[in-house]
Amino acid sequence: MYYSRPFPSPTHFDSMPFASLGLDASILKAIADQGYTEPTPIQKATIPSIIEGLDVIGVAQTGTGKTAAFTLPLLTRLLRTKSNANRARVRCLILAPTRELVVQIAENVAAYSRYSGVTVATCYGGVSERPQIAALRKGCDFLIATPGRLLDLGSQGHGDFSAVECLVLDEADRMLDMGFLPAINTIVRALPKERQTLMFSATLSREIETLTKQFQKSPKLIEVGRRSNPAETVTQLLYECPGALKQVMLHHLLKDPALAMVLVFARTKHGADRICRKLAGEKITSAAIHANRSQAQRQRALQAFKNGEIRVLVATDIASRGIDVDGITHVINFDFPDQLEDYVHRIGRTGRALAKGTAITFITRENLGDLRRLEKIIGKHLHCGKLPGFDYSQQAPARVPEDFVRERDPRAGAHSSERQGRPQGGRHGGYRAAQGKYRPFGRPGTRRQGGPK
Repeated sequence: MYYSRPFPSPTHFDSMPFASLGLDASILKAIADQGYTEPTPIQKATIPSIIEGLDVIGVAQTGTGKTAAFTLPLLTRLLRTKSNANRARVRCLILAPTRELVVQIAENVAAYSRYSGVTVATCYGGVSERPQIAALRKGCDFLIATPGRLLDLGSQGHGDFSAVECLVLDEADRMLDMGFLPAINTIVRALPKERQTLMFSATLSREIETLTKQFQKSPKLIEVGRRSNPAETVTQLLYECPGALKQVMLHHLLKDPALAMVLVFARTKHGADRICRKLAGEKITSAAIHANRSQAQRQRALQAFKNGEIRVLVATDIASRGIDVDGITHVINFDFPDQLEDYVHRIGRTGRALAKGTAITFITRENLGDLRRLEKIIGKHLHCGKLPGFDYSQQAPARVPEDFVRERDPRAGAHSSERQGRPQGGRHGGYRAAQGKYRPFGRPGTRRQGGPK
Protein backbone atom coordinates (compact mmCIF):
# COMPACT_ATOMS: atom_id res chain seq x y z
CA MET A 1 0.00 0.00 0.00
CA TYR A 2 1.39 3.38 -0.98
CA TYR A 3 0.07 6.83 -0.08
CA SER A 4 0.96 10.21 -1.56
CA ARG A 5 -0.87 13.55 -1.62
CA PRO A 6 -0.22 16.82 -3.50
CA PHE A 7 1.15 19.83 -1.69
CA PRO A 8 -1.02 22.96 -1.94
CA SER A 9 -0.12 26.24 -0.32
CA PRO A 10 -0.44 25.87 3.46
CA THR A 11 -2.96 27.89 5.38
CA HIS A 12 -2.06 29.42 8.72
CA PHE A 13 -3.99 28.19 11.77
CA ASP A 14 -2.27 30.23 14.45
CA SER A 15 -5.37 30.27 16.65
CA MET A 16 -5.53 26.48 16.97
CA PRO A 17 -4.38 24.98 20.27
CA PHE A 18 -2.24 22.57 18.22
CA ALA A 19 -0.36 25.56 16.78
CA SER A 20 1.27 26.26 20.15
CA LEU A 21 3.00 22.87 19.92
CA GLY A 22 5.17 23.96 16.99
CA LEU A 23 3.58 21.86 14.23
CA ASP A 24 3.93 22.71 10.54
CA ALA A 25 1.12 24.81 9.02
CA SER A 26 0.21 22.15 6.43
CA ILE A 27 -0.25 19.63 9.24
CA LEU A 28 -2.42 22.06 11.21
CA LYS A 29 -4.68 22.36 8.19
CA ALA A 30 -4.99 18.58 7.95
CA ILE A 31 -5.76 18.35 11.68
CA ALA A 32 -8.53 20.91 11.24
CA ASP A 33 -9.95 18.84 8.37
CA GLN A 34 -10.15 15.86 10.73
CA GLY A 35 -12.20 17.93 13.17
CA TYR A 36 -9.70 17.85 16.03
CA THR A 37 -9.42 21.01 18.10
CA GLU A 38 -7.70 20.14 21.38
CA PRO A 39 -4.58 17.97 21.76
CA THR A 40 -4.80 15.15 24.29
CA PRO A 41 -2.52 15.14 27.35
CA ILE A 42 -0.06 12.66 25.80
CA GLN A 43 0.09 14.82 22.66
CA LYS A 44 0.70 18.01 24.62
CA ALA A 45 3.48 16.34 26.57
CA THR A 46 5.31 14.58 23.74
CA ILE A 47 4.99 16.68 20.57
CA PRO A 48 7.39 19.50 21.57
CA SER A 49 10.04 17.02 22.76
CA ILE A 50 9.85 14.98 19.55
CA ILE A 51 10.07 18.10 17.39
CA GLU A 52 13.14 19.04 19.41
CA GLY A 53 14.71 15.74 18.38
CA LEU A 54 14.77 13.99 21.75
CA ASP A 55 14.39 10.26 22.24
CA VAL A 56 11.06 9.69 24.02
CA ILE A 57 9.35 6.92 25.95
CA GLY A 58 5.62 7.60 25.82
CA VAL A 59 3.43 5.67 28.25
CA ALA A 60 -0.32 6.22 28.22
CA GLN A 61 -3.53 4.26 28.26
CA THR A 62 -5.01 3.04 25.02
CA GLY A 63 -7.32 5.46 23.24
CA THR A 64 -5.45 8.57 24.37
CA GLY A 65 -4.05 9.59 20.99
CA LYS A 66 -0.58 8.03 21.05
CA THR A 67 -0.47 7.57 17.27
CA ALA A 68 -0.91 11.28 16.61
CA ALA A 69 1.49 12.01 19.46
CA PHE A 70 4.38 10.69 17.39
CA THR A 71 3.17 11.05 13.77
CA LEU A 72 2.38 14.78 13.97
CA PRO A 73 5.80 15.91 15.27
CA LEU A 74 7.67 13.48 13.00
CA LEU A 75 5.85 14.88 9.99
CA THR A 76 6.95 18.35 11.06
CA ARG A 77 10.58 17.24 11.48
CA LEU A 78 10.69 15.50 8.10
CA LEU A 79 9.12 18.48 6.32
CA ARG A 80 11.72 20.83 7.78
CA THR A 81 14.59 18.67 6.54
CA LYS A 82 13.04 17.43 3.29
CA SER A 83 15.41 17.21 0.32
CA ASN A 84 15.95 15.11 -2.79
CA ALA A 85 19.14 13.57 -1.38
CA ASN A 86 17.32 10.69 0.30
CA ARG A 87 15.09 9.60 -2.55
CA ALA A 88 14.69 5.82 -2.86
CA ARG A 89 15.42 5.54 0.86
CA VAL A 90 13.31 5.18 3.98
CA ARG A 91 13.45 8.20 6.27
CA CYS A 92 11.17 7.17 9.16
CA LEU A 93 10.54 3.56 10.18
CA ILE A 94 7.58 2.67 12.40
CA LEU A 95 7.33 -0.89 13.72
CA ALA A 96 3.99 -2.19 14.99
CA PRO A 97 2.91 -5.67 16.14
CA THR A 98 -0.05 -6.40 13.85
CA ARG A 99 -1.27 -5.86 10.32
CA GLU A 100 -4.33 -3.96 11.49
CA LEU A 101 -2.27 -1.51 13.51
CA VAL A 102 0.10 -0.96 10.57
CA VAL A 103 -2.85 -0.09 8.32
CA GLN A 104 -4.36 2.17 10.97
CA ILE A 105 -1.11 4.11 11.48
CA ALA A 106 -0.65 4.46 7.71
CA GLU A 107 -4.17 5.84 7.32
CA ASN A 108 -3.51 8.38 10.07
CA VAL A 109 -0.19 9.49 8.57
CA ALA A 110 -1.82 9.82 5.14
CA ALA A 111 -4.61 11.96 6.61
CA TYR A 112 -2.26 14.25 8.54
CA SER A 113 0.13 14.63 5.59
CA ARG A 114 -2.49 15.28 2.91
CA TYR A 115 -1.16 18.81 2.30
CA SER A 116 2.53 18.08 2.75
CA GLY A 117 3.49 15.74 -0.09
CA VAL A 118 4.87 13.11 2.30
CA THR A 119 4.98 9.54 0.97
CA VAL A 120 3.87 6.57 3.09
CA ALA A 121 4.31 2.84 2.51
CA THR A 122 3.32 -0.25 4.48
CA CYS A 123 4.87 -3.67 4.91
CA TYR A 124 3.05 -6.59 6.56
CA GLY A 125 2.30 -10.26 6.08
CA GLY A 126 -0.78 -11.97 4.73
CA VAL A 127 -0.68 -10.12 1.40
CA SER A 128 1.50 -10.17 -1.71
CA GLU A 129 5.10 -9.04 -1.34
CA ARG A 130 5.30 -7.46 -4.81
CA PRO A 131 3.64 -4.08 -4.10
CA GLN A 132 5.65 -3.78 -0.89
CA ILE A 133 8.93 -4.56 -2.68
CA ALA A 134 8.07 -1.94 -5.31
CA ALA A 135 7.37 0.63 -2.61
CA LEU A 136 10.69 -0.16 -0.87
CA ARG A 137 12.58 0.24 -4.14
CA LYS A 138 10.92 3.59 -4.77
CA GLY A 139 11.65 4.80 -1.25
CA CYS A 140 9.33 6.67 1.09
CA ASP A 141 9.29 9.18 3.92
CA PHE A 142 7.36 6.85 6.23
CA LEU A 143 7.48 3.07 6.27
CA ILE A 144 5.09 1.38 8.70
CA ALA A 145 5.79 -2.35 9.08
CA THR A 146 5.43 -5.48 11.13
CA PRO A 147 8.85 -6.82 12.17
CA GLY A 148 8.36 -10.25 10.58
CA ARG A 149 7.60 -9.14 7.02
CA LEU A 150 10.14 -6.32 7.13
CA LEU A 151 12.85 -8.72 8.27
CA ASP A 152 11.91 -11.09 5.47
CA LEU A 153 12.07 -8.44 2.73
CA GLY A 154 15.13 -6.74 4.19
CA SER A 155 16.94 -10.08 4.27
CA GLN A 156 16.30 -10.37 0.54
CA GLY A 157 18.00 -7.03 0.01
CA HIS A 158 14.89 -4.91 -0.50
CA GLY A 159 14.87 -1.38 0.89
CA ASP A 160 17.54 1.17 1.70
CA PHE A 161 17.55 2.00 5.40
CA SER A 162 20.82 3.90 5.49
CA ALA A 163 18.99 7.24 5.74
CA VAL A 164 16.54 6.39 8.53
CA GLU A 165 16.29 9.48 10.72
CA CYS A 166 13.73 8.14 13.18
CA LEU A 167 12.64 4.77 14.49
CA VAL A 168 9.32 4.29 16.30
CA LEU A 169 8.39 1.18 18.26
CA ASP A 170 4.63 1.38 18.72
CA GLU A 171 2.88 -0.97 21.14
CA ALA A 172 6.36 -2.00 22.28
CA ASP A 173 5.03 -4.11 25.14
CA ARG A 174 2.86 -6.10 22.76
CA MET A 175 5.72 -6.73 20.34
CA LEU A 176 7.74 -8.23 23.17
CA ASP A 177 4.80 -10.40 24.22
CA MET A 178 4.50 -11.69 20.66
CA GLY A 179 8.13 -12.74 20.49
CA PHE A 180 9.36 -10.06 18.11
CA LEU A 181 12.43 -9.06 20.12
CA PRO A 182 14.96 -11.07 18.01
CA ALA A 183 13.54 -9.60 14.80
CA ILE A 184 13.58 -6.07 16.24
CA ASN A 185 17.18 -6.47 17.39
CA THR A 186 18.24 -7.57 13.91
CA ILE A 187 16.42 -4.69 12.23
CA VAL A 188 17.71 -2.04 14.63
CA ARG A 189 21.33 -3.15 14.18
CA ALA A 190 20.99 -2.39 10.47
CA LEU A 191 19.82 1.21 11.06
CA PRO A 192 22.06 4.27 11.43
CA LYS A 193 23.24 4.76 15.00
CA GLU A 194 22.60 8.49 14.75
CA ARG A 195 18.83 8.57 14.74
CA GLN A 196 15.89 9.56 16.91
CA THR A 197 14.20 6.60 18.62
CA LEU A 198 10.70 6.76 20.06
CA MET A 199 9.00 4.05 22.06
CA PHE A 200 5.28 4.05 22.86
CA SER A 201 3.44 1.63 25.08
CA ALA A 202 0.38 1.34 27.30
CA THR A 203 2.52 -0.19 30.02
CA LEU A 204 6.13 0.18 31.15
CA SER A 205 7.48 -3.19 32.23
CA ARG A 206 11.02 -4.06 33.25
CA GLU A 207 11.52 -5.60 29.80
CA ILE A 208 10.55 -2.33 28.13
CA GLU A 209 12.90 -0.38 30.40
CA THR A 210 15.71 -2.75 29.41
CA LEU A 211 14.88 -2.17 25.76
CA THR A 212 15.03 1.60 26.12
CA LYS A 213 18.57 1.37 27.52
CA GLN A 214 19.57 -0.71 24.51
CA PHE A 215 17.98 1.37 21.74
CA GLN A 216 17.69 4.94 23.05
CA LYS A 217 20.02 7.73 24.14
CA SER A 218 19.03 9.57 27.31
CA PRO A 219 15.31 9.14 26.58
CA LYS A 220 12.73 11.42 28.10
CA LEU A 221 10.03 9.47 29.93
CA ILE A 222 6.57 10.93 29.44
CA GLU A 223 3.91 9.12 31.41
CA VAL A 224 0.26 10.13 31.32
CA GLY A 225 -1.93 8.44 33.92
CA ARG A 226 -0.96 5.64 36.26
CA ARG A 227 0.90 2.66 34.86
CA SER A 228 -1.26 -0.29 33.84
CA ASN A 229 -4.39 1.51 35.00
CA PRO A 230 -7.41 1.25 32.67
CA ALA A 231 -8.94 4.41 31.35
CA GLU A 232 -11.18 6.17 33.86
CA THR A 233 -13.81 6.64 31.14
CA VAL A 234 -14.49 2.88 31.10
CA THR A 235 -17.02 1.37 33.52
CA GLN A 236 -15.81 -2.12 34.50
CA LEU A 237 -18.41 -4.79 35.30
CA LEU A 238 -17.45 -8.34 36.26
CA TYR A 239 -20.07 -11.09 36.43
CA GLU A 240 -19.89 -14.62 37.79
CA CYS A 241 -20.54 -17.07 34.98
CA PRO A 242 -20.21 -20.86 34.80
CA GLY A 243 -18.18 -21.75 31.72
CA ALA A 244 -21.08 -23.69 30.20
CA LEU A 245 -23.35 -20.62 30.38
CA LYS A 246 -21.06 -18.03 28.79
CA GLN A 247 -22.79 -18.08 25.42
CA VAL A 248 -26.21 -17.90 27.09
CA MET A 249 -25.09 -14.92 29.16
CA LEU A 250 -23.76 -13.21 26.05
CA HIS A 251 -27.12 -13.63 24.30
CA HIS A 252 -28.88 -12.34 27.41
CA LEU A 253 -26.74 -9.19 27.45
CA LEU A 254 -27.25 -8.56 23.74
CA LYS A 255 -31.00 -8.33 24.25
CA ASP A 256 -30.28 -4.84 25.56
CA PRO A 257 -30.21 -2.41 22.60
CA ALA A 258 -27.78 -0.23 24.56
CA LEU A 259 -25.11 -2.76 23.51
CA ALA A 260 -25.10 -1.26 20.06
CA MET A 261 -21.49 -1.77 18.97
CA VAL A 262 -19.84 -4.64 20.82
CA LEU A 263 -16.31 -6.04 20.73
CA VAL A 264 -16.06 -9.56 22.19
CA PHE A 265 -12.74 -11.14 23.16
CA ALA A 266 -12.25 -14.89 22.89
CA ARG A 267 -9.23 -16.91 23.99
CA THR A 268 -8.82 -19.00 20.83
CA LYS A 269 -9.49 -18.87 17.11
CA HIS A 270 -11.94 -21.76 17.21
CA GLY A 271 -13.68 -20.18 20.17
CA ALA A 272 -14.16 -16.93 18.25
CA ASP A 273 -15.64 -18.79 15.29
CA ARG A 274 -17.97 -20.75 17.58
CA ILE A 275 -19.26 -17.56 19.20
CA CYS A 276 -20.08 -16.14 15.77
CA ARG A 277 -21.94 -19.29 14.73
CA LYS A 278 -24.03 -19.13 17.89
CA LEU A 279 -24.75 -15.44 17.39
CA ALA A 280 -25.86 -16.12 13.82
CA GLY A 281 -28.33 -18.64 15.23
CA GLU A 282 -29.80 -15.81 17.30
CA LYS A 283 -29.99 -13.53 14.24
CA ILE A 284 -27.26 -11.27 15.64
CA THR A 285 -24.88 -9.95 13.00
CA SER A 286 -21.25 -10.64 13.78
CA ALA A 287 -17.81 -11.42 12.34
CA ALA A 288 -14.57 -12.83 13.71
CA ILE A 289 -10.99 -11.69 13.23
CA HIS A 290 -8.05 -13.89 14.19
CA ALA A 291 -4.82 -15.30 12.78
CA ASN A 292 -6.59 -17.90 10.63
CA ARG A 293 -8.38 -15.17 8.72
CA SER A 294 -6.65 -13.68 5.68
CA GLN A 295 -5.73 -10.02 5.75
CA ALA A 296 -8.53 -9.27 3.29
CA GLN A 297 -11.07 -11.08 5.48
CA ARG A 298 -9.92 -9.24 8.57
CA GLN A 299 -10.09 -5.87 6.84
CA ARG A 300 -13.57 -6.57 5.50
CA ALA A 301 -14.80 -7.60 8.94
CA LEU A 302 -13.29 -4.53 10.57
CA GLN A 303 -14.74 -2.23 7.91
CA ALA A 304 -18.19 -3.81 8.29
CA PHE A 305 -17.95 -3.21 12.03
CA LYS A 306 -16.94 0.42 11.50
CA ASN A 307 -19.81 0.95 9.04
CA GLY A 308 -22.39 -0.52 11.41
CA GLU A 309 -23.15 -3.45 9.09
CA ILE A 310 -22.46 -5.89 11.94
CA ARG A 311 -23.25 -5.39 15.60
CA VAL A 312 -20.64 -7.68 17.18
CA LEU A 313 -16.97 -8.16 16.31
CA VAL A 314 -15.29 -11.18 17.92
CA ALA A 315 -11.50 -11.06 18.21
CA THR A 316 -8.56 -12.85 19.74
CA ASP A 317 -5.85 -10.86 21.51
CA ILE A 318 -3.37 -11.30 18.66
CA ALA A 319 -5.80 -9.76 16.19
CA SER A 320 -7.11 -7.04 18.49
CA ARG A 321 -4.30 -4.52 18.12
CA GLY A 322 -5.23 -1.95 15.53
CA ILE A 323 -8.93 -2.08 16.33
CA ASP A 324 -9.23 1.67 16.67
CA VAL A 325 -12.93 2.17 16.04
CA ASP A 326 -14.92 5.13 17.26
CA GLY A 327 -18.20 4.40 18.96
CA ILE A 328 -17.58 0.97 20.49
CA THR A 329 -20.13 0.96 23.31
CA HIS A 330 -19.11 -2.26 25.04
CA VAL A 331 -16.17 -4.62 25.31
CA ILE A 332 -17.04 -8.11 26.56
CA ASN A 333 -14.32 -10.40 27.84
CA PHE A 334 -15.98 -13.70 26.98
CA ASP A 335 -12.75 -15.42 28.06
CA PHE A 336 -10.43 -14.03 30.71
CA PRO A 337 -7.09 -12.99 29.14
CA ASP A 338 -4.14 -15.38 29.46
CA GLN A 339 -1.78 -12.42 29.75
CA LEU A 340 -3.16 -10.20 32.50
CA GLU A 341 -1.71 -7.07 30.87
CA ASP A 342 -4.03 -7.72 27.92
CA TYR A 343 -6.98 -6.78 30.13
CA VAL A 344 -5.90 -3.15 29.98
CA HIS A 345 -5.56 -3.22 26.20
CA ARG A 346 -8.85 -5.02 25.71
CA ILE A 347 -11.05 -2.67 27.68
CA GLY A 348 -9.23 0.31 26.19
CA ARG A 349 -10.97 -0.40 22.88
CA THR A 350 -13.99 1.42 24.34
CA GLY A 351 -14.09 4.74 26.19
CA ARG A 352 -11.58 6.16 23.71
CA ALA A 353 -10.70 9.84 23.42
CA LEU A 354 -12.63 10.68 26.61
CA ALA A 355 -15.82 8.97 25.41
CA LYS A 356 -17.73 6.76 27.84
CA GLY A 357 -17.64 2.99 27.52
CA THR A 358 -18.42 -0.21 29.39
CA ALA A 359 -16.28 -3.33 29.78
CA ILE A 360 -17.97 -6.59 30.89
CA THR A 361 -15.94 -9.61 31.97
CA PHE A 362 -17.23 -13.16 32.52
CA ILE A 363 -15.57 -14.73 35.57
CA THR A 364 -15.49 -18.48 36.15
CA ARG A 365 -14.16 -20.22 39.26
CA GLU A 366 -10.93 -20.91 37.38
CA ASN A 367 -10.43 -17.16 36.87
CA LEU A 368 -10.59 -16.10 40.50
CA GLY A 369 -6.86 -16.43 41.15
CA ASP A 370 -5.99 -14.45 38.00
CA LEU A 371 -8.56 -11.83 38.98
CA ARG A 372 -6.81 -11.23 42.30
CA ARG A 373 -3.46 -10.88 40.48
CA LEU A 374 -5.04 -8.48 37.98
CA GLU A 375 -6.22 -6.27 40.83
CA LYS A 376 -2.63 -5.98 42.05
CA ILE A 377 -1.46 -4.97 38.57
CA ILE A 378 -4.02 -2.21 38.07
CA GLY A 379 -4.11 -1.21 41.75
CA LYS A 380 -7.88 -1.41 41.98
CA HIS A 381 -10.45 -3.77 43.50
CA LEU A 382 -12.78 -5.21 40.87
CA HIS A 383 -16.12 -6.28 42.33
CA CYS A 384 -17.49 -9.50 40.86
CA GLY A 385 -21.12 -10.45 41.42
CA LYS A 386 -24.07 -12.09 39.71
CA LEU A 387 -25.62 -10.57 36.59
CA PRO A 388 -29.02 -9.10 37.57
CA GLY A 389 -31.93 -10.76 35.80
CA PHE A 390 -29.93 -13.73 34.56
CA ASP A 391 -31.21 -17.24 35.36
CA TYR A 392 -28.24 -19.09 36.80
CA SER A 393 -30.31 -22.24 37.38
CA GLN A 394 -30.80 -22.98 33.70
CA GLN A 395 -28.96 -25.79 31.97
CA ALA A 396 -26.52 -25.09 29.19
CA PRO A 397 -27.85 -25.96 25.72
CA ALA A 398 -26.53 -29.15 24.17
CA ARG A 399 -23.64 -28.66 21.80
CA VAL A 400 -24.27 -29.49 18.16
CA PRO A 401 -21.80 -31.50 16.07
CA GLU A 402 -20.36 -28.42 14.31
CA ASP A 403 -19.00 -27.25 17.64
CA PHE A 404 -16.90 -30.34 18.18
CA VAL A 405 -13.77 -28.71 16.90
CA ARG A 406 -10.49 -29.85 18.36
CA GLU A 407 -9.21 -26.95 20.39
CA ARG A 408 -5.76 -26.89 21.96
CA ASP A 409 -5.00 -25.16 25.19
CA PRO A 410 -2.80 -22.33 23.89
CA ARG A 411 -0.58 -22.56 26.93
CA ALA A 412 0.12 -26.25 26.31
CA GLY A 413 -0.14 -26.72 22.54
CA ALA A 414 2.80 -26.40 20.20
CA HIS A 415 0.86 -25.58 17.05
CA SER A 416 -0.99 -22.39 17.92
CA SER A 417 0.69 -19.47 16.19
CA GLU A 418 -1.62 -17.12 18.07
CA ARG A 419 -0.22 -18.02 21.48
CA GLN A 420 3.32 -18.96 20.66
CA GLY A 421 4.05 -15.31 19.93
CA ARG A 422 5.01 -16.27 16.41
CA PRO A 423 5.68 -13.18 14.31
CA GLN A 424 3.62 -13.14 11.13
CA GLY A 425 4.76 -12.00 7.77
CA GLY A 426 7.11 -14.32 5.93
CA ARG A 427 9.11 -17.46 6.50
CA HIS A 428 12.09 -15.69 8.09
CA GLY A 429 9.96 -13.56 10.38
CA GLY A 430 7.78 -16.52 11.33
CA TYR A 431 8.65 -20.04 12.44
CA ARG A 432 12.38 -19.60 11.99
CA ALA A 433 12.25 -16.64 14.31
CA ALA A 434 11.60 -18.95 17.24
CA GLN A 435 14.75 -20.89 16.35
CA GLY A 436 16.88 -17.80 15.84
CA LYS A 437 17.59 -18.70 12.19
CA TYR A 438 17.19 -15.23 10.72
CA ARG A 439 18.59 -14.32 7.39
CA PRO A 440 20.57 -11.10 7.72
CA PHE A 441 18.69 -7.83 7.36
CA GLY A 442 21.14 -6.22 4.94
CA ARG A 443 21.52 -3.08 2.87
CA PRO A 444 20.30 -3.19 -0.75
CA GLY A 445 22.17 -5.67 -2.88
CA THR A 446 23.93 -7.38 0.04
CA ARG A 447 23.60 -10.95 1.23
CA ARG A 448 25.91 -10.95 4.21
CA GLN A 449 26.21 -13.87 6.55
CA GLY A 450 26.23 -13.52 10.29
CA GLY A 451 24.01 -10.46 10.47
CA PRO A 452 24.79 -6.76 10.28
CA LYS A 453 27.65 -5.44 12.34
